[in-house]
Amino acid sequence: MKIFPVEEIIKKVSQISNNENLDAYVIGGYVRDYILNRHSKDIDIVVVGNGIRLAKKVAKSLGARSNISVYKNFGTAMIKSQDYEIEFVGARKESYRKDSRKPIVEDGSLEDDQRRRDFTINALAISLKTNDYGTVIDPFNGLDDIEQKRIRTPLDPYATFDDDPLRMLRAIRFAAQLDFFIDQATFRAIQNNKDRITIVSKERIVDELHKIILAPVPSTGFTLLSDSGLLAYIFPELEALKGKEIKEGRGHKDNFLHTIKVLDNIAQWTDKLWLRWAALLHDIGKPKTKKYSPEEGWTFHGHDYVGSKMIPHIFRTMRLPLNEKMKYVQKLLRLHQRPMVLSSDEVTDSAVRRLLFEAGDDIDELMLLCEADITSQNESLKKQFLKNFQLVRNKLHTLEEKDAIRNFQPPISGEEIMKAFNIPPGKNVGIIKNAIKNAILDGEIGNNYKEAFEYMRKKGEELGLTVKNEF
Repeated sequence: MKIFPVEEIIKKVSQISNNENLDAYVIGGYVRDYILNRHSKDIDIVVVGNGIRLAKKVAKSLGARSNISVYKNFGTAMIKSQDYEIEFVGARKESYRKDSRKPIVEDGSLEDDQRRRDFTINALAISLKTNDYGTVIDPFNGLDDIEQKRIRTPLDPYATFDDDPLRMLRAIRFAAQLDFFIDQATFRAIQNNKDRITIVSKERIVDELHKIILAPVPSTGFTLLSDSGLLAYIFPELEALKGKEIKEGRGHKDNFLHTIKVLDNIAQWTDKLWLRWAALLHDIGKPKTKKYSPEEGWTFHGHDYVGSKMIPHIFRTMRLPLNEKMKYVQKLLRLHQRPMVLSSDEVTDSAVRRLLFEAGDDIDELMLLCEADITSQNESLKKQFLKNFQLVRNKLHTLEEKDAIRNFQPPISGEEIMKAFNIPPGKNVGIIKNAIKNAILDGEIGNNYKEAFEYMRKKGEELGLTVKNEF
């Protein structure tokens, strides 16, 4: 089989490598994606010889259209040209120590380089030599595996995963991204090597988790993580959601299956990573709040609050960013039950104002999460919830236009309260400021300075204070 990539930059690499009498090949993910008609801007070139030397020649020929980074310690070079990233590396062979996934690297042949690849679909190479340009070199039947939508390792899967346990997560990630299946022997090897994942850094694990979460159908990946036993090692809080319990003939749904369904739902509407994380974590507090009573059956009261409190620990443990992204996920978890309450009761202006005040600019994404959270098999109930959520959305839009509550700032500041009553900082300032905020959110007064000032005067009188300075 021959493949003729259309990218001009590959033709340029072929021309220069032949002029320099170097055997060069396109290898790995670009070849796989090209066959699958998936767009790829990352091109890996393996050179039998000095990859850095070839990279420098190519970069020079491209001139101002490119820039090059050389990593001598790793024997690699990266060219960025237009939207492409082209990595050059000398062909190599690898061996591993038991306590590390970092390989011992030696110079090798193309065959050595293909043997070290994680999966057959990533071991395909395209020759850039003049005499057989475009020929696909496929020693492990990767083309057949692409045709069968199968993921398997070029060599013994037990040795492959024992050497580099991150490859177990990569197998699952590729299955989720490409809608492939993992062949039986390969999956058994993952199950039997699952404990080896403990030598992999949290950062590398999370990088693969991000890609699974961003897959078209993320539940594929999380189901495989669960079935393989890896989930218990890398994400015990999510593993704890699994299973049902029955008492007195009354059971609850499997919260793990519900969670990954919610993630699939939201994946249909958005590719925002942290909104998908919020979907994955939205019920993470349920195991800690699960209770049974003969009167109510199974309950998870307060799981939204408990779940939000768990987020800093989860983010620290998994080396996720402890910044606004974490606060965003926390906020969505804390608020995700509120629209459901509003949708099942009469929607009051006050309740909607308070939701809008607390959610701020994240209100639309909160509503998306709530709609994704409807996984009932009862279609009439599902339609009713969605209809009620639309009423909440309409009310949010109307009140936002009228009252400007989103990212609300009180019309009168604490400094102005102190100046008006000629009082120092203290408890009374907070009481008055909070009363003004609640009066606006409850619709007692409008969100404007005049009404807020008069309300401030009234609250001050209740506290025995008199306005000394009018503005």
